[in-house]
Amino acid sequence: MTTFCSLVVTLALLTPANAQPVASYACRANTKFGQHTLSLRQAVNATAPATVRPNTRFTLAVDLQPGTLPSEVKGFRLQEVRDLALRIPVPANTSYVSAKLSGGSGLNSTPSVQLDGSTVLVQVAGPIPGGASFQLPALSVRLKSGRAGTAIETKLKGTSYDDPGLTLQAKIKWKFLTTTAPVACYPDPNPALTTTSIR
Repeated sequence: MTTFCSLVVTLALLTPANAQPVASYACRANTKFGQHTLSLRQAVNATAPATVRPNTRFTLAVDLQPGTLPSEVKGFRLQEVRDLALRIPVPANTSYVSAKLSGGSGLNSTPSVQLDGSTVLVQVAGPIPGGASFQLPALSVRLKSGRAGTAIETKLKGTSYDDPGLTLQAKIKWKFLTTTAPVACYPDPNPALTTTSIR
């Protein structure tokens, strides 16, 4: 049973080297051998205007940096990762206009973006094979600012394992056993990625 704690290493899968800033996620993997907690780091570069006028459209850009999946960790083979979903809330004091994706590589599928309630949802079906290099697409969100005297903060979604901001499916092989582990993650800590003043 403890062997599957190697998921802690295996699922450090979105971590490129030498990139700042880095979003830290607390994650939980559900396996046939119970639940295991782990940490995951994702380098992200988010930009937005420092100031905007009230009731004005502007662009929020979120660029996730390249990463490489491991192919094997301590005798485990990471076969693939599927159904990755990243969620970013529409910031308070704004209204959603539109969103689009650009770029991305090594994903073996066409990523999609949509508004899900008050959350921008980026989905990548994959599969991304173990050992492969990849880059998630850059996200560009058009927003409309609210009233003057307020601030707009961009944050990642998620407050707990039951309210995740990042989810994925990891297929892992050990000896003759292949298992798929659903992974749910939330940002911890969750500082503002951008701050915009409305004035």
